[in-house]
Amino acid sequence: MLTSNIGQEAAEFDRVRALIEEASGIAVCAHTSPDGDAIGSCLALAEIIESQWPDKSVTVLLADDDDVPRTYSFLPGVERHVHVADYDRDPDLFICVDLSQPSRLNLAEAVLARAKKVAVLDHHPSSECFWDAGVVRPDAAAAGVIVAEFALHVGTGLTATMAQNLMCAIVTDTGRFQYSNADGEAFEVASMLVDAGASPSEIALHVYQSDRLAYIHLCAVIMARISTFGHGKIAYSYATAADFKANDVPLAECDGLIDLVRCVDGSEVALFLKEVPGGKVRGNLRSKCDLDISGIARELGGGGHKAAAGFTVEGTIDDALAAALPRLHQLFVEAGEAQGEAN
Repeated sequence: MLTSNIGQEAAEFDRVRALIEEASGIAVCAHTSPDGDAIGSCLALAEIIESQWPDKSVTVLLADDDDVPRTYSFLPGVERHVHVADYDRDPDLFICVDLSQPSRLNLAEAVLARAKKVAVLDHHPSSECFWDAGVVRPDAAAAGVIVAEFALHVGTGLTATMAQNLMCAIVTDTGRFQYSNADGEAFEVASMLVDAGASPSEIALHVYQSDRLAYIHLCAVIMARISTFGHGKIAYSYATAADFKANDVPLAECDGLIDLVRCVDGSEVALFLKEVPGGKVRGNLRSKCDLDISGIARELGGGGHKAAAGFTVEGTIDDALAAALPRLHQLFVEAGEAQGEAN
């Protein structure tokens, strides 16, 4: 399976390689509010480029003013991240990792606009091709899978640090291999990464077993608010700006709160909302069934995958609930009607 996918992507990987070979200064950047896949994939790609092409100058950018979330501070090379405000160059090549929509670059979109060429390595659906070369494959479990396959394609030997970063990318985006995207390819790449020196136990310790007490208290607040809608098929909860302040938990630490809601027995879709600066609310959606929730995320200005998506809306928590819950309910109505017609 792995060899087959690399073969299918070979032509585009070659175009990305050609852009790297032509460039002198390269900027690598993931999306706003980076998660484990975004951070791990960027760090690994930067090391891959430097290993294969030692003459290249590679900068790993952060799309926001915030630092890397504490959860991922153990990853090798994390200290090399540079804030956009501290980067004034015009890169020969800008590589988007784990995103294929320019707006998700936030502050780094200005750097993208200054770049001579653009490449993309991503696994999110995209409707706008703004790059000169790239691989965008939504059936890949994580961007880390694509970056690992790029390393194999260009002949880079995987170091233990590359493997650790890529393993974190895949572990987090598959929910510890519990999500429906944990396919054979994901396990095949993970096996290769362990053989190269990745430590799943270290990743589990730092990402899933090292929560601050303040974060656990915030989780208790969110769990107490969990409610259901649509005969229990939709579970939802939320966190306000006051909650984050009272518990001294920054937004950057809240990547996994949706999983608290996802655990409700009998629910098939989970929704978690949190207030973010600027009078906005950010929503995370997860599907535990065959329903595709990405369309709703797009309707609300976001995007994502069939089973995992997100959006940001103007207004309050109540505004966001009023926008999202009826749409989610309608998904079940339409699915029931389709099932009835099929019978």
